[in-house]
Amino acid sequence: MFTTRPTLQGTFGMVSSTHWLASQSAMAVLEDGGNAYDAAVAGAFVLHVVEPHLNGPAGEVPILLAPADGEVRVLCGQGVAPAGATVAHYRGLGLDLVPGTGPLAAAVPGAFDAWLLLLRDHGTKTLDDVLKYAIGYAEHGHAPVENVGATVESVRELFETEWTSSAEVYLPGGQPPRPGALLRNPALAATWKRLLAETAGPGNREARIEAAREVWRSGFIAEALVRQAARPTPDTSGERHTGTLTGADLAAWSATYETPATYDWHGWTLCKAGPWSQGPALLQQLALLPPELPPYGSADYVHLLIEGCKLAMADREAWYGDAAEVPLDDLLSDAYNAERRTLIGPEASHDLRPGSPGGRVPRLPARAGAVAAGEPGFHPRGAGEPTVLKMPGEPEVTTHGGTRGDTCHLDVVDRWGNMIAATPSGGWLQSNPVVPELGFPLGTRLQMTWLEEGLPNSLTPGRRPRTTLTPSIALRDGVPVMAFGTPGGDQQDQWQLHFLLAVALRAPVRGGLDLQGAIDAPNWHNDSFPSSFHPRGRRPGSVTVESRLDPGVIEELRRRGHDVTVGPGWSEGRLCAVARDPDSGILSAGANPRGMQGYAVGR
Repeated sequence: MFTTRPTLQGTFGMVSSTHWLASQSAMAVLEDGGNAYDAAVAGAFVLHVVEPHLNGPAGEVPILLAPADGEVRVLCGQGVAPAGATVAHYRGLGLDLVPGTGPLAAAVPGAFDAWLLLLRDHGTKTLDDVLKYAIGYAEHGHAPVENVGATVESVRELFETEWTSSAEVYLPGGQPPRPGALLRNPALAATWKRLLAETAGPGNREARIEAAREVWRSGFIAEALVRQAARPTPDTSGERHTGTLTGADLAAWSATYETPATYDWHGWTLCKAGPWSQGPALLQQLALLPPELPPYGSADYVHLLIEGCKLAMADREAWYGDAAEVPLDDLLSDAYNAERRTLIGPEASHDLRPGSPGGRVPRLPARAGAVAAGEPGFHPRGAGEPTVLKMPGEPEVTTHGGTRGDTCHLDVVDRWGNMIAATPSGGWLQSNPVVPELGFPLGTRLQMTWLEEGLPNSLTPGRRPRTTLTPSIALRDGVPVMAFGTPGGDQQDQWQLHFLLAVALRAPVRGGLDLQGAIDAPNWHNDSFPSSFHPRGRRPGSVTVESRLDPGVIEELRRRGHDVTVGPGWSEGRLCAVARDPDSGILSAGANPRGMQGYAVGR
């Protein structure tokens, strides 16, 4: 089939990410003898520089890694709620939702520590080796993509009047960044150079990485983060608030390794992060599929996937979270999903219908209601990730408008067969003011928790907010063959399912998986469940499709009761993917053409 780009193939190494500079920086590490994990760390720190509206060092990252000689593991870079972040505290401030911006929404930052733990345990390069690319782009500048400037323009008044430390970085000369003019972040470059200077010494590679982790937890970086959290900051509530993050919170937390959640389907085994993420929702969608699927791309096929997604996401809302024991075995069992599958009828469902795994009674958040067109939180293309604070008198500017945010993704496979998939996010430039001493802001992931006691995703000190970030690794006959993922908030495990099925059901290319064809295929999503982002709305019965979808399929979906919005032809999905054939050793990669910045490289 026609694709926008070829599926790359080679034997040395492959990288796919949401920005070409991150992809090429990671590839440079591979060329310099590094492995997939060295390359991923270098690429990740470049993403902090070149996609600051999509991720930052004080954000979070779930990582799936498949060492050539080991088992697939999850490295959790999702920080927890601080000790002072209780439902009672937020309710006492008059809030019924965690704000979408500002320090009250900040969890313990997780991304930096996760990347350094990965480098320590699985990499071969020094901290200097992997940070030099990010330092170079921050110090000497890079040509920013259009959406950096568009995002800054949407919050220009806020930066000029309130978040002045952000204006110093992102309004150079009083203007938003623009393509063709170099954008620098000297404060960020100085932070990493100071980190390297403070940890220089005679110790070995691992000891120096450990020293850097300590600087983040209790040194000059921790001190600056805590000072920022204590500054009264306007947020989406319309009020000024201070955060709850303390030095003790930073000192007590570190990234951790976990066993992935898995599901076997037609010879494939899918590996995801646990139910503190939405990862098992992809596994549930697979479990809900009937033994025989309708023809790929048909109205029956699209309808089946939409309705299955609604059931899986209703279970996500009722059962997933870090604040409770999640009955994951029951949720993924054949018997449970066979029963759930009977709820999929010929017509579109507009109801939120969680199940009763093991006979348990589901409980939904009290605010799991609908949002209608024209109300805050509605946009026909669905929710992205970061919430943008609206200033008084400004037009409504949120992620649901033209400057809506997203996230990043990065996949690497090397010549030895090591493989990694990671979805960095949070710490967006529009989420919190830039910490003046550091050059990057705090994150806002606590907005995904509920201010209602007793839910699996209730705001709970020491517990992770249930994140939407959900990278994937796929095995065939027990051997890792593919790493993939996408930005997109609640859409991530919808778009990834469609990609996986396109890979599995359609013809291969040049003897390998047709990664690029599956990425390029017309895509869609639904918003029939509560959004994970402030203000937490949903659109019952909604489906947003790319205009490239067959008009007959669109018409049939409408006949079945789906509320269909036809979006631009290249607007759904941001997928990246790499793969390895275990028999030939041939590596392959593809990247999303939508947005004109994702690229795969390799040889």
